[in-house]
Parts: sequence; C-alpha cells; structure tokens
Amino acid sequence: MSCCLLEFCRVQELKAVREFLFQNQQNNPSLGDKKTENELAWDDSDWGSWDNPEAKEDGRSAPWLQDCVVSLSPCSDLMVVAKDHKAVFLSAKWRTDDGGREEMTLAVSWSGTLILTLSVGLSVCVFRSSTGRPDWTCIVVGFSSGYVRFYTESGVLLLAQLLNEDPVLRLKCRTYEIPRHPGVTEQHEELSILYPAALVTIDGFSLFQSLRACRNQVARAAAAGSEVVHPPPLAYKKWGLQDMDTIVDHSSVGIMTLCVFDQMKNASILGGFHASVKGSPPAMSQYITVGGGPYTGFYYAIEGSSQPLLSHVALAVASKLTSALFSAASGWLGWKKQSEEEPTQKQKPKVEPATPMAVRFGLPDSRRHGEFICLSPCNTLAGVTDDFGRVTLLDVGRGIAIRMWKGYRDAQLGWVQVSEGRGERESSPSAPLPRRHAQFLVIYAPRRGILEVWGTQQGPRVGAFTVGKHCRLLYAGYRLMGVNSVTSQGWLLHTQQVCLFDPATGALRTVTVPFHLALSDKKSERAKDMHLLKRLTTLLKSREVEPDILESEAQSVLLDIKHPAVKKQALESLLANKNAPVSCLTNITRVLLASLKGQDPEAVDEGLFQLCSSQLKLLQLYTDIQQLHSTGETEVAGIEEELARVSPTLQRYAELTSGSRPSVSFALDSPDASLPVRSFLSQMECEGEEIRVVPGPNADWTQLGSFLFWGCLTGESPLQKVCTTLQKTGISPQQLLSLLLSVWLHREKEVLKKTEAVRHLHTLLTALSSMKGAVEESWDMQCVSPWWQQVRSACVQSHSSAAALLAAIVAHRAAKANITILAETKFQSEWEAVSLELEQWAVCVRQLEDVLSLQTLLCVPPPQGTPGSATPHCSVKALLEGGRGGIADSVAKWVFRQDLAPERLKDMLQRRGEAESTEQSSQPEQGKGEKSQEDLLVSVCQRFPDSLSPDLLFAHCCWEYVVQWNKDPEVGYLSWAVEHLKLVSSPHIQLGISSMMWNTFIVKCFSAAAFLIEKVGKAPKDRLCRRDVGMGDCAMTAFLGSCVQLLQILMEADSGVEEVTPPELCVEEVWGEAEGPASLAELALEQKGVHYPLVQHHYLLASLLHTAMTFSLRVKPLSLFDSKGKNAFFRELSSIQLMPSGDMDPGLVSLRQEFLLRVLTGWVTTQREAVEGSGSGDKTWPSLCLDLGLLLQVNPDILRRHLVCELYNQGLDPRAEQVMFEVEDKDVLGSQLLVLTGQRLSYSLLHTQTQTRPAMELLARLPPTLCTWLKAMDPSELGCPSVPLSQTSRLVSRLIEILPENHGQYSLALHLLEAVEDLQRDD
Repeated sequence: MSCCLLEFCRVQELKAVREFLFQNQQNNPSLGDKKTENELAWDDSDWGSWDNPEAKEDGRSAPWLQDCVVSLSPCSDLMVVAKDHKAVFLSAKWRTDDGGREEMTLAVSWSGTLILTLSVGLSVCVFRSSTGRPDWTCIVVGFSSGYVRFYTESGVLLLAQLLNEDPVLRLKCRTYEIPRHPGVTEQHEELSILYPAALVTIDGFSLFQSLRACRNQVARAAAAGSEVVHPPPLAYKKWGLQDMDTIVDHSSVGIMTLCVFDQMKNASILGGFHASVKGSPPAMSQYITVGGGPYTGFYYAIEGSSQPLLSHVALAVASKLTSALFSAASGWLGWKKQSEEEPTQKQKPKVEPATPMAVRFGLPDSRRHGEFICLSPCNTLAGVTDDFGRVTLLDVGRGIAIRMWKGYRDAQLGWVQVSEGRGERESSPSAPLPRRHAQFLVIYAPRRGILEVWGTQQGPRVGAFTVGKHCRLLYAGYRLMGVNSVTSQGWLLHTQQVCLFDPATGALRTVTVPFHLALSDKKSERAKDMHLLKRLTTLLKSREVEPDILESEAQSVLLDIKHPAVKKQALESLLANKNAPVSCLTNITRVLLASLKGQDPEAVDEGLFQLCSSQLKLLQLYTDIQQLHSTGETEVAGIEEELARVSPTLQRYAELTSGSRPSVSFALDSPDASLPVRSFLSQMECEGEEIRVVPGPNADWTQLGSFLFWGCLTGESPLQKVCTTLQKTGISPQQLLSLLLSVWLHREKEVLKKTEAVRHLHTLLTALSSMKGAVEESWDMQCVSPWWQQVRSACVQSHSSAAALLAAIVAHRAAKANITILAETKFQSEWEAVSLELEQWAVCVRQLEDVLSLQTLLCVPPPQGTPGSATPHCSVKALLEGGRGGIADSVAKWVFRQDLAPERLKDMLQRRGEAESTEQSSQPEQGKGEKSQEDLLVSVCQRFPDSLSPDLLFAHCCWEYVVQWNKDPEVGYLSWAVEHLKLVSSPHIQLGISSMMWNTFIVKCFSAAAFLIEKVGKAPKDRLCRRDVGMGDCAMTAFLGSCVQLLQILMEADSGVEEVTPPELCVEEVWGEAEGPASLAELALEQKGVHYPLVQHHYLLASLLHTAMTFSLRVKPLSLFDSKGKNAFFRELSSIQLMPSGDMDPGLVSLRQEFLLRVLTGWVTTQREAVEGSGSGDKTWPSLCLDLGLLLQVNPDILRRHLVCELYNQGLDPRAEQVMFEVEDKDVLGSQLLVLTGQRLSYSLLHTQTQTRPAMELLARLPPTLCTWLKAMDPSELGCPSVPLSQTSRLVSRLIEILPENHGQYSLALHLLEAVEDLQRDD
C-alpha cells in the first residue's frame, strides 16, 4: 500500500547492443585515455553509494547509455536504442525462468545502419488494429538533415519526408484521451517535430491512414517481389517560432478554449481599449517551448483562421495544405506510378516556408536556460529542468511557476497518473461521485542515484528509491494511436507510464503509486492506517524486540487500524514474520477476532473475519501438534516376519547408498529442521470447517509431513492422539496419506537406519485407513480401492526403492487385514477372502522387489579411472514406461560404467546358467553380509530371466558401446561393441543389430575414410583424419578393423538366419504391462535382410582400407574396382545393386596383385621386427591376403611365391619352408630362390668387410661361369644378408629338390651346392 518499484521486464543481449553501437570507440581507445587526462583528479561517481552498497555499479560499462537515444513504446513491447547512424530494435519475448514462471524479456530483433546521422529525435508509436488492440509499432526517427523517417519493427522504411533543412531537435506524440469532464475540450492525435526555429505538426488521423497504406504497400511489394512505389508526401502545418533566442524542447498542450473573461482580457492587452471581442471564444492550439531568452515561452495558434497581420502568408499556407491534402487523398485511392515519380525524385525536395508565430508571453530569466519539459497526462501541469539544477513545476493554464525543487542537476522527469479505486468513495451519502485522479511527478537524479516521487501540486515526497547512477527514465507521454471517441469505448489498455531502465542489470522497472498517497493526513484515515502499517513493519524487522513487547505493540497497532484492507495486510505481514513466536500470533489473532465479533455484523469485513477465524484454527492445530510431539508413547505391531525375506537386499542397498558421494546441505533445508509457523500457515488453508493442504513443491510437502508424522514414525509421539487431533481438524485422509508417504519416501536413509519405523508406519496407515472418508464403506472387494491405489501410485512412482518396498509391504498387510474384516462382516464365513486388491498388491510388491534388486546393482560405484557419472535412479513407473527393453538398457549402461570386458560378462552369465541348472534358490547366498559385484548381477539376471537373457543383454551392451563410441571415437569402444555382438547367439538378432549399427553410426565415417584415402592416395596423416573423419589416424585404423569384423559378422549372420527360427521375445509376468518405445531386440527383428554380395563387396573394401592404414601403403582403394563396383559402394545393404561379374580387366587385376604383394612385403617386414624384438606379430595377414586374392581374381600361387621369397629375403627360413609346400609352380619358385641364394653367397664371398683367406681360395676354385654369375648378383636387395651358412645350405638343398634335372639352371644349382659345402668345411 505504498510506493514500490517493480521489475516487469528484462533486456537481454545488452553487451551485443553496446558493442554494435560503439564499434568506433572500441577500435580507438586513445580517445577515452585523452578524456581521462583532462578530467579532475578525483572521482565522485560513487558519492552517495554508502546508502545502498548493493547499488554500486561498474562505471566502465554503465555510462554508455547516456550517449544514446532511447525510446520505449507505450505498451513496453519494443525498445529502440540508437547512436549516430546506428540503431537497435529490441522486441518483447516471453520465456520461462528457472522457477517455471513466465517472464517478459526484450531481445534484439533488428540492428542496422540508418541512412544519415541520427539526431536526438526518436519516438515509438503503437497503432491499433480494427479490434482496438495493439496491432503494430512504428518507429519515427528524426535526422540532422531535417528528414523524418518512419520504420516498421523490422527496420523497413515506410515513409521519409524533408520538413525543414535544420536538424530535428525533438519528436513528441499526443494521443487521444477520453475527456474526464463534460466541459473539457476533446484532444486529437498529433505528431509534433521541433526544429531550432520551427515547429511542424502532423495530424494523427491522416498520419495513421498514410502509414497504414504504406505498410500494406510494402507488404504487397515484398510478397510480389516488385519495387515499392513511393507514397505521396504528408500534409502538415509549419510554424516559425519567434521572439526566443534558443529553443531546445517543446510540448504541445493541445486545443484550448478560453472563458469569456480571459477572452476580453487578452483582447484588451493585444488590441488596446477599442479592441473588438467576438461572440464565441476561438479555439487555440497551445505550445510551450523551453530554452533561453525567455526561459519558457507560450505560443498560441488560432484554429480555423489565419493570423490577422499575416493574411497573405496564411493564405499561401492554406493553399499549400489544401494541395497536400488532395495529393494525400489521391495517394490513398491509388499510388502514382513510379515513372511519374522519377523526375521529382531526382530533384531536391521542396521545403515549404513556415508561418510566423510570435510568443504570447513567457517566463523571462536571462541567466537560466531550460533543458527539458515534460507535460502531465491531464495537460494541466508541466515539469521543466534547467541548467541550474532546478526542477520547476508550471501551471499550463495560467502560465506561472507554482513550485521549484533544488539540487537536481541532469534530472529526468516523468508523470504517473493514478485513478481512485472503485470502492474508495462508496460511503458517500450523496449520489456516486466521479472517480478522482491524482498526478505524481517522478524525478530521477542521476548524480545522486535517487528516484523520487512527489505529489502535486504542493504534495510531499511520497516515495524515494536508491537506484543506479547511470539509469534512464523512460516516459512516453502518449498511448495508442489511431483511437478516437468511437473506438475508445471499453478500451482498457494497460501501459507502463514511467519505466526506469538500468543498463547494469538490464532490468526495466515501473513505479507503482497508490491513490491514497495524494490525500492529506487530515482527510484520509487510510493515510493514518498506512502510518500504523509502516510502524508495524519496522517493528517486525527488528530482531531485538522481546516477544511480550512485540505482542503488545502489534496488538495495539492492529486494533487501531480502521480500514479493513490495511488491517488484513497488517495481519498477513505479522503471520508471515519468521521471528514472531506462535503463542504471540495466536493471542493477537484471538484478540482481533474477538474485536470483530463485538462490532456490528454488517460493518465487519467478511474477508477479514474469515482470515482471522481460519488462521486462528491453523495456529491452534500447529500448537496441538507441537505439544503432542513433546510426549513419547510407543505402540508397535509385529511385522518382522514380513521383512525377513528382503532384509539382505535392504542391507546391501543401505550400504551402497550410505557410501555415496558426499554432498553439501544446509541446516534450514534439512527435513529435521523445525517447521516455522509461517511456513505452516502458507501451506495450509481453511475454508469454513475444513482445512486443506495447499498444493506445492515436494520439498514443502516433505517438510510439512515431517512436522506432522516424523515424531510418530520414530516413536517419539503418541500415534493415536496425533491421528485423532488431525481427524478433528477436518483434513481429508487422502491429503494426510500423501503427506505421510511423502515424508516416508523422501527420508529413505533415516528410515533404513530406524528399524522400528516400519512398525510405526503400519500403525499410522491402519489409523488413517480407519478415518471417515478413507476407505469407502460401499467398496466392493472385487474392485480396486482408490485409497490403496493412492498408496500404490506413490510407491511405483518413487525413486526411493527401499522405502517404497517397505511402504508396499506394510500397506499390503494393512489392506489384507482390512479386507479380512470386511469379509467377516459381510459373509461371516471362515473362507479366505480373495480380492482384486490383493492381486494388485502382490504384483506391486514383486515389482518393487525387482526394482530394489536392480537399483542395488546400479548403485555399485564404478572403478577408479573409468568414465563415471551420477547414479541412475529407477522406479516401477519408469521401467514400465521405458518399454520392454528398459531393464536391459539400464544394466547395459551399468556394464559400461563398470568397464566390464565382454569375456568377463560372459563368464558371469555362465555362472547364472550353472546356478539355474543346479536348481539353486532364486535368491543366491545372502547371509554373508557383502555381495560381490558378480553376485549382484547374477541376482538381477535371475529376477529378470526373460528381460535379461544373454542375447538381449549382449545386444544392449553392444548398442551402448557403439553409442558411446559415437560420442568419443578416439576411445576403442567400437571394438568392444563388436566383441559383445559376437557373443550374441541368435543370428536374427545379430543380423538386425549389425544392420542398425552400420546404417546409424558406421557407414558415414566409413565412406568418409574411403574417400579420404582415395583422395590422398596413401594412408593419410593425423590432421587430415581428424578433419574429414573426426578421429585420429590410430583411431581410424582401429575403426576400419572393427568395420571388417562387423561386416564379417553380418555375412555369417545372414548365412545362419535360414537355419534357425527367429527367437520369441518374452517378458516376465509382472512386467507384462510395460508400454513404451519398442525394445532394441524388437527393432533388430524388424530389420530387412541384407544382400550378401553387397555386404561382401563392402567387406572387401574395408579390408583393403584396413591394410592400407595398417602398413601405410600408397593406394587408391576405389581405383581397384570398376565402375559397377564403385557405384555399389555405400548403398543400403538390403538393396539389390548391379555387382561386378565375370573376368575383371587385366589392368585392374595387375593393380590389385601389386597391392597385395606390397601388403605381404609389409607384413614380412613387421615379422622380422617382431623376431628381433623377441615378440610375436599378427600371423593372420597371409591368410587374409590369400582370401582377398581369391575375391579380387588374383592368382594365389603368385602371392604364395612372393611370400616365400620375402620370408627368405628377411632371413625367416623356417617360416618360408612351411609356406613353400603350398606353392604349385615349383619351377618358377626355384628360379626365384636361385637368385636369392646367389645374392646370399655373393654377399658372403665378395661383399663382406673382411674377406677370409679360405673364401678367397674358394672363389679362385669356382668355375668361371659361377664366379661371373655371383659377381653379377646385388646383395643390397636382401633384407637380411647376414644369414648363417647352414640356412643357405638348407635352401640350396631345397632348390635341388624342387628343380627338375632338365631345368636350364639345374647345373648352376649343383655348383652352388658344392660352393656352399666347401665354404662350410672351411669354416
């Protein structure tokens, strides 16, 4: 009920706005340094900030707004910030904050450069639609060239006109206002533009029609793609302001009609003693200007007639206006063609001369210069600022200054008009009086950082706020345009009158002033009541007041307040205070209620009476519950046998959850903290005799539930007395049940530590069930009870698995006892009652047991060094909504977090199979205290035999790893995904998962890798791999290897699909109601079959790419295929493509053969390095090359011969002998090995560093032919020339064996054998 500053909007992207407008200053920081050097040594920008330390701002970023022109639309949905030739438009948008509330923000909708340098003139007009609501917004901009331009919200130019050749100083709008009294002259809309020596006014109605036509024309031109036709010029009036030295601002008051006395007074002053007076006073438009010489000038333009001394000029102006009106009318009926406009557009626009208008009178003050004038909403008062730091209040009608404020240098002004409330004057004995209006002047003093609100005309200061020193006070002074006396009927447009924009925070705040602040203390009881309310507020804020003093003072204040609304506000503020004790609140409320009962019932406010009675009832309930919690009583029922079955799992779950990550919590937020009385009152409401709990966040319900029931659950409070007290209050049992379940499920850790809490919960549930309105008396046992369904719903939705299971067990027992009692009363037989309710409970308990076992497994912390994350929480509802694959998906994510190897997971699942085959109990050994990780997994798999079958689990693990690989391709998750896929036994699931992996994740990277290697022509470097494929070179090599394995699995699965029937996907009986997305296995079985030749074609390419990357070979892999083969790559594997067939081109076969030979050479080189390093290399490459040779139509014997020669070349003779048996063409091989043997012997005899004498003698004994042949050999071609003679001798012996006697080089082989034997004897 006092002045307040409320934030209603926040401006976003302020930093971007500033950077756009001040790009030149940022690029040239020396200007700011120069300015700093010329300023004074001290900085007074923070003077006064000690009053409010929070209001300090960053002086480096805030003052930039003072150099800009800022304008806000009356509806506060568009803000324009401009500087020089740049402008930014910010439009309103709604967004949801962190608390879930909708709030309005202003975000940049357009920014750009205007045509010329912007002057200080800027106005934002909002135009109405045909329904009277705001339709669109127009931005009016005045330029230093004299032009006035009109833009849309998106920066589209609608209209431009040169009205005068001087810079535009100010733009102001006047909109239609409904006349307050019958005698007030109706004011029409007008746009006024101030120049240094002229004032131009444009009628609002014609402007509205012209701009609407321009907007429609622009829209049509944009839709049709044609050029915009230039509109005709606007009709306007232009006055030449005389008799003032300088003019800086103006205000258009509007049309006024003088009374007869003022008419005769003005006539005698202007015309002398013999002046004639017309019968009816003329209507005049009043204009007020501020500046210098005089300080304030008053101008009057008589409507409908020309000035008497300047008749010829007035006639010329009238003819110009008439022609302009006709041209505008012709423009509305149809635009002129562009060809007719071209000659006039090239010429400079003609500027009409101004009609001189002399100042009628003014306020002369030779030293004072006015800076700004702000007219009040009712056009009776105006505020003027000057260079002396004064704010002057003018009476517009009388032309005098009636008040002046000192000490407001650089002040910014605005007005707030407040209407009287509808119920303020209803007590008047006469007929209903018209509503009164009050006006308040808002002054923002930036030097002091203070925003003040003053009552006019001679009223006091009614509000003051400490704000920043660099804010801007935005006051439009007008409302919606396009409104007249007809369309304004029933028009209630809410606009912010005065807004304060803080550039430091981007907040837009509006000033709200209650009407009663305009009334004096003598005339208003409300003013006295507000004084008492402020006194009470100050008392409540004080923390050092004794409770007795607080009670007496607050009670006297409440009884002294007369107005019911203020009294209600005072009581609400007292009840919301956190320091007031409950006894004090109870006594004050009781006394206030007694005083209301003692008054005349008709004079008592009904709302205040109901508030007092309801709050008193709630306070009494709070006191009773608090007193009951102070006395202890224990009453338990035995339920231990029910818990024995799940106690080991509960114990393990408690151990895992208690050892979770440490967290920070505040004592005030803890459920153990006592519930303050104000929180209790805010969460409860009383209507008549019934008390209800107000819906709110779960934290509030937990705190309220802890206050009511936690003492009962711990055995510290008497259960029956608490339930009886709550039942007497009229709270519905359903809300009490919700509060009980809320505290039970949210305080799981404390519940698991207190073993007796389960028995107390059973007693509480039984007591609540017996309340009236809990379980319906007409309940049929073959139907589901809404009461017990509420308990089940809370349990299945809770993520606290252990607490939910305990609550379900307790509720199951209570429901069974309840059903038994009902059955005995209805049937009176000894037969056990069978009901649908018990079936529901049996399913619910089994589901919760399964969820607890699964949640216990998920709580196992991951090993150190693995990619850990927050522990996932599951519930029955989440698993049911997750579909049939939700359980396997949760376990697969756990496997990934635990970093379990596929083989280890396979071993763990085999243990499960062994346990089932030996018919062990479904519950493994649980009495050992701690379960290992494997035991927990086996236990979960036994609880979900269908959902966690090995094939489904391996399939989900495969998918989880490939998803993680897609997020981080550098880690080898894809290889583990393929390993998991290999363990899937069903070829149908294998085929579907492989196809999904290939289409979803693999083929895109695979094609990128193939094109990259084809483009580079060799194994690419790391940088190129990361750029094109998204992973490093090592990761890409591993990726291609995984692709080879994946395509191989795909081919094997496709071959085995026809031999095996598709598996049946089953689910456990209690989880049969799962609904949600299709499971991964279902999607896999729905996949189309693949085209085996196409898969083999891709397998061939993947193998070539993998070998090229592994051995860093130069190759263009796609060039090894013909056009058919190239076109078939990277197609859908299920599609039928035109594949290569028949004999391949010999040139391609030659290229393929050369590539495979280089692969074998590279592999042999790695084997030699492995032997020297005492390691074992990969031995699968030769067989792979032979397989590829068959697919590529390369003769495998050539590959085997080359492999034998390369092995002998590297000195790996034993391996070469093994491969030699598989060679078919021994003659060619013998010739190749004969050369290699000659190279070895040549190296031993001729090319060693130190030749021995026996070797020289042997060389002399050799036949000349052999000696010449050895000298022709080049031992540098050998990879390992220094081979033992024994190996060379064995090689020659092999040569003798494989060469036929009739071979041309057989004799040469014999000579070699003799030479080697002689050399061996000499050694």
